[in-house]
This record gives sequence, structure tokens and C-alpha cells, in this order.
Amino acid sequence: MTALGREMAALGIHPRLAHMVLRAQPLGLGELACQVAALLSERDPLRAAPGFRDPEIFHRIQVLRGKPAPANFDVDTGALRRIQRVAQQVERQLGRVAKTRDEPAAGLAPDQATGLLLAFAYPDRIGRTREGSAGRYLLSGGRGAEFRDPTALARSEYVVVAALDAGEREARIQLAASLDPALLERHFASAITETSSVAWDPRVDAVAARRVRRLGALVLRDEALRNVDASASVAAMLEGIRSMGLGCLPWTRELEQWRARLMLVRENDPRGRDAWPDVSDDALLRSLESWLAPWLDRITRRDQLAKLDLRGALHAMLDWNAQRRLDELAPTHLAVPSGSRIALDYSGGTPTLAVRLQEVFGLMESPRVAGGRVPVTLELLSPARRPVQVTRDLASFWSRGYHEVKKELKGRYPKHYWPDDPHEAVATRRVRPR
Repeated sequence: MTALGREMAALGIHPRLAHMVLRAQPLGLGELACQVAALLSERDPLRAAPGFRDPEIFHRIQVLRGKPAPANFDVDTGALRRIQRVAQQVERQLGRVAKTRDEPAAGLAPDQATGLLLAFAYPDRIGRTREGSAGRYLLSGGRGAEFRDPTALARSEYVVVAALDAGEREARIQLAASLDPALLERHFASAITETSSVAWDPRVDAVAARRVRRLGALVLRDEALRNVDASASVAAMLEGIRSMGLGCLPWTRELEQWRARLMLVRENDPRGRDAWPDVSDDALLRSLESWLAPWLDRITRRDQLAKLDLRGALHAMLDWNAQRRLDELAPTHLAVPSGSRIALDYSGGTPTLAVRLQEVFGLMESPRVAGGRVPVTLELLSPARRPVQVTRDLASFWSRGYHEVKKELKGRYPKHYWPDDPHEAVATRRVRPR
């Protein structure tokens, strides 16, 4: 502590206020600073009528300078004389540097200057109004504070709090002054930080590129960042896709089938699983940077993912030879004895062929994929395409189950072809063979 600080402490002046006085001197605000320091070190000179409170500290400065008290308030003359004496003592200790009025020297109105001086003393109590909440403030130290009684100060965007109580949820502001944000920017520049961020904002499902200026917990300015680096934008978009899950991508049935086919082949390749890329959900989410990032140019919002070339991104994971081998090992369609080419469904993890029973007459065994290592599940359908049997062992069905099924179907569809021997029968797509 400096010698001046010790002398002020002897007068009951808090070190914060001593610091304020020292900061005020080169700005030509020494006289006002001494008065503020004395005011905050002594008893309040204003006495309110029942039901009235006045948190405006500048009203006390006016009374100290000879102005009348606000309506519904009386002046405690004893407290006022004590404040005046302390202010004079502080000024003498400062070296009587403030001999003229402060306004011309500092270029500030006294009420503006009062807010600035309090900010020097209480930089952690600079408050900005909470959006949509008149009279409620977030302080730079991270605390909440509010005016609980009507006051013109509650209309101020920025205030500095000189006195407050603990409060249950938020502290109640007892003494404060308004603060011009331009003064805040000018005199607290060294404490203000500016950061730029490009990150996913889940509130709007989009990449948010912002430049934010802060003083402690206060956001002084938050504005959109232009000319965003493309790699940073893509990284943020990938962050968003991870948080939303793969379901946000424009999957089609064809792509879901392609992925299921690839996973089946990967699990059943004798060369080992590493011969094929892992396209499980976890693996795709972990490796977004390698397979999806190159396809996200100018995509910064969830709704823009609809135009993403997801097919191109996924198919690029296989070269031409691998794609050709995938088509061989896990074909999209199978030809059946009737001559139809019917789509295989790989979505359940087991390839399934839904085919009318009459179209597989003459087929001795269940077809297989993955080089013969995986049997196809046959979902045999009635002429009305309703399931009548599900099997992976067609030979067993012909010998054991067919005749019971035939009886039921012949009763329902008497005009259709129901041979006694399905091995020798002619498969047909029609009611009866030509």
C-alpha cells in the first residue's frame, strides 16, 4: 500500500476508493472522486420517507454540492458535514490537485463522471441489463443484481453498483450510477477481451461465426464474423453433425441398402474385416473428417444438408474394383426361376428375398451371397403378396412344409397353379404357366 493509501485508510477510505481517487487525478476528476470516496465511507446523508428509496448516488453528490434533496427525502446535516470534512481531508492528502470544476477538465457531465469513477473502484460490479428484463443486471464479476423498487436508473443499459445486499437469488442494488458504454470502452480497454469463434449453435442448428467483446462476464458486443475460414466452418459443421447424429444426413433407401451390403461383406470376407471400410454408425461419426468433410463446401446449416451428395461421399470410400466386388458378393437383385429380378433387402442384417411362392418353383435350394457363405432368407408370398412362409432352407420347405401351405393357398386361390411336385413344376409370374 502506498503512503497515500495508508493515509486514506486512516480516514476509513477503502483501498478500492483510494484506487479510484488515484485514477481520477490525471483525468481532472479529483474533486469529484474525493467526494464519492467520502460519501461511500460515511453514513448516507439522505433520509427517505417511508416507502421511498433512492439508489442514485449522483443525487447525493448534488446535495453535497449544495443542491436540494430529491422529493420525499430529507438531509441528515450531521452526516453531510462529516462527508464534507472527509472529502476535504482526502483532497488535501491528494495535494489539492483538483482546484477547478471537473466538467471542463474531463469533458464529462458530473453524472457520467460519477459512473466512470465508480467503475474504477468496482470493476467487478459493472452491470449490463439482462435482455428483456428491465432493472435486472448481470455484473462483470458474474453475479446477478436488480433494482427492486422503481427508479429511473433501471432504464440504463449499463450501471455500476456501489452498494448491494446478498439477496436470495439476486443481490438487491442499494446504490449505483449509470455508465456510458463509450467510457467503458475507452478506459477499460486493457481489461476487455475480444474472441472470434466458429462453432455449431444447437439453438439454430447452424454454424455460428461470432466476434465477441467481453469485460469479465459481460458481453459488450456480439456480432457476426465475416470472411470465415472455410476449414473452420467445415469443422464446426462436423461438430454439429456429430451432435445431431447420422440421421440428419439425406439417407435414401438405396444408400441404407448399400451400407448394409457393405457391412455384410465386411463381416464375411475371408481376407478379414480390414479389407473393407467400417461403415457402422460409430465408425462413420468418428471418421467424418476423412469421408464427409470434402463434400461440405458451403453447407453451414442443417436444412442445407438436404442438398448434400451423400451418395458420392459414401461411394468414394470404395475404389472401382471394390465397388465391383461388392456388387458381386452382395448383389442388389437376384434372378428367380420365373425370370423376375427381385430386390434383396439387407436392412435386417440378413439378406432377405420377398418373392411369390409360384416364382421359385423348381429352385432346389436357398440362394446364397457373400461368395456362398451367407444364405438368403426367403419370404415366400401368396399371390396377394402376403407372407405364407419364411425360410433359409428351401429344400426342407419343399419336402416338409409345402404341401400344407399348398392346401391353404389352393383353397384361397383356386385358379392359380399349385403343382403337387414343386421340384418339377414350372415357375411363373402369371396365374398359371403359359
